Amino acid sequence: MPISKLKKIFPRISTRGFYNLDSGITIKNQSYHLYPKRVFDALIGVKEITIMIHGLRNNAPGALTKFVTAKKRLAYLGYKNPVVGYSYDSNTAGAQYISYALHALHTGLIIARKNGRNLAKFVTDFKQKSPETKIRLMGHSLGAHVILSMINNLARNAKNKGIIEAVYFFGGSISNDALNPRNGSHAQRIVATKIKNYYSPDDEVLRLADNWNWVNAPIGYRGARGKTISKYSQTMVKPKNHRFASYAAVLRSFP
Repeated sequence: MPISKLKKIFPRISTRGFYNLDSGITIKNQSYHLYPKRVFDALIGVKEITIMIHGLRNNAPGALTKFVTAKKRLAYLGYKNPVVGYSYDSNTAGAQYISYALHALHTGLIIARKNGRNLAKFVTDFKQKSPETKIRLMGHSLGAHVILSMINNLARNAKNKGIIEAVYFFGGSISNDALNPRNGSHAQRIVATKIKNYYSPDDEVLRLADNWNWVNAPIGYRGARGKTISKYSQTMVKPKNHRFASYAAVLRSFP
């Protein structure tokens, strides 16, 4: 199928337009939008799904490109289950300008954390309709913050234990102590099987973010620090750059 056609019909959970791109202030008090809804209806009862969450500086078309990349790479690796995207307002104002980039990052973090609540709502809604379906999550860069926020939101209800099958981080920008025994207790409970972190000391974006103290020792740069929860593991990889396509290209197996 041509890439352009695949993009048009690619199933996605969207919160586009829900947040102000300059401040992160909530504009629409909605949880999420499904497109196309008929595709999500058809997912009820499937064995499992994988949700891909993109990073910072992705408008809607850019996010779609990441979703298609994920689907194609997983298919190449033999993964035959449905892949859907999670598209959110990560194209914060001024992210492309150095002088404004730190503000744009802070706004992106606000929006990512709010989207954790939205993604948690989708997960619980979907599992109510399809309780036997396993849900895997892939998060690139800022997408790791969305996932971590989602986990913390899900952890508020004891019934959500093990509701997420597995999590995979690629160049994640969460802190390298986010999954130690104290900070990662929610993740240990909410994720059923494993949390896999693909990190790269050669990632130039995370290196700069770390050197400039814009991000507190990102887990995607040099991996986790010290002892971690038992479900966590990490693999050092050598992508060409920070782009998700580069991380996907060095992924050797899934799930």
